[in-house]
Amino acid sequence: MPRAIRALSIDLDDTLWPIWPTIERAERQLHAWLVEHAPATAQRHDVAALRALRDRVEVDRPDLAHDFSAMRLESLRQALLAADDDPALAVPAFEYFFAERQKVELFDDVLPALERLARRYPLLALTNGNADLKRVGLAQYFSGCVGAREFGVGKPDARIFGEACRRLGEPAHAVLHVGDDPHLDVFGALNAGHPAVWVRRAGASHTHEPQATHVVAELLTLADLLEA
Repeated sequence: MPRAIRALSIDLDDTLWPIWPTIERAERQLHAWLVEHAPATAQRHDVAALRALRDRVEVDRPDLAHDFSAMRLESLRQALLAADDDPALAVPAFEYFFAERQKVELFDDVLPALERLARRYPLLALTNGNADLKRVGLAQYFSGCVGAREFGVGKPDARIFGEACRRLGEPAHAVLHVGDDPHLDVFGALNAGHPAVWVRRAGASHTHEPQATHVVAELLTLADLLEA
């Protein structure tokens, strides 16, 4: 582990909690909301159809690639229009989904690891997703969050890593980036001049294995390495 580490940037989805169980539950809750408030839309689009529409928006609207919230909102607007429901309902529907999306279940190691890491280093969240640290309940461990939605580009673009350095007031070589995605997190960080730790949790499968500074199965191992 490089000795010059003075701060950490940490990915959120699939690094601190598994994201797909959260999204799947939020999508089911969203559909139940539509059954009550926009029944024609709910009848025309089941959960799978709503997800397929959201995925189609991602393909059709590359200008929204950095903004998962905008993609979800636009897909809801299109679903409502297709069913002749009021497209203005897209906003409260998304707000309901967004609140459900924040109800994450942390990996068991996350809280004890963050407590140890935050005592030694300033921590900054660096995410392409739309989690809200305050709603998730982790804001006390982080000095802030750089999100692709607000910044305008996401990982692996070097510019978002540069913004993390600017917020932390440290050069790239002194900011250790921690994340689960080989391309977005590890390649992105190394390409931007950061040391990178790949959090490869049990059960995760990747076709490409990057040459990270370290590979760990959980954040407590990272805390041990940094304390050593």
